[in-house]
Amino acid sequence: MNNYAAIAPYAPYFTRPLDAVAADLESYAALLRKWQAVQNLVSRETLDEVWTRHFADSLQVLKLLHGDDQSFLDIGSGGGLPAIPLAIALKGSNRHFTLIEPNGRKVSFLRTVARELGLLITVEGRRSDQVDSRETPAPDVITCRALASLPQLCSWMAPFATPKTRAILHKGGEHVEEVAETLTRWDVNVVSTPSDTDRSGVLLTLTNFSAKSVS
Repeated sequence: MNNYAAIAPYAPYFTRPLDAVAADLESYAALLRKWQAVQNLVSRETLDEVWTRHFADSLQVLKLLHGDDQSFLDIGSGGGLPAIPLAIALKGSNRHFTLIEPNGRKVSFLRTVARELGLLITVEGRRSDQVDSRETPAPDVITCRALASLPQLCSWMAPFATPKTRAILHKGGEHVEEVAETLTRWDVNVVSTPSDTDRSGVLLTLTNFSAKSVS
């Protein structure tokens, strides 16, 4: 599959022509490969499949967004997935992305990508529990990919969530067990959407976060 074909299904959601988005993704891919030599940004085995395994996988979030989603928060951003492909796809729309990443080298990488591609991104170089939610824009959408179990993610996301916040999370084949465990600890609405890129994976949309009281 060529690069355009990998991302073409999501072109109707782009704010710019497909070739403009693809050009920025090419630049992002080049930076990933350059920085991968000194910092493990993505799995080395998947670097040659970055368009399908990482870019298309990230861009499928676009299908679940609402027209009035303006503020995005990405927790544990690492190499910038899914936030940077989403910011590239929505470039020019004034949507703002806040990326939380404690690793110093990865922070430098994320800031370099944001600067070189002219993306509306703020990078917080701290752990999520070190970031005061009052210091960041209230998120319409929280994203996270390949970071932690769902119950743990809920505890990290809850301080930032407002009544209108939706979390859209990539999850693999373990999602059924994780959702079941989460519902024993949290009052939260969960909607599962099959992944376009992982036969056993899903995108989980979570709303109305509230920790259950301990009796």
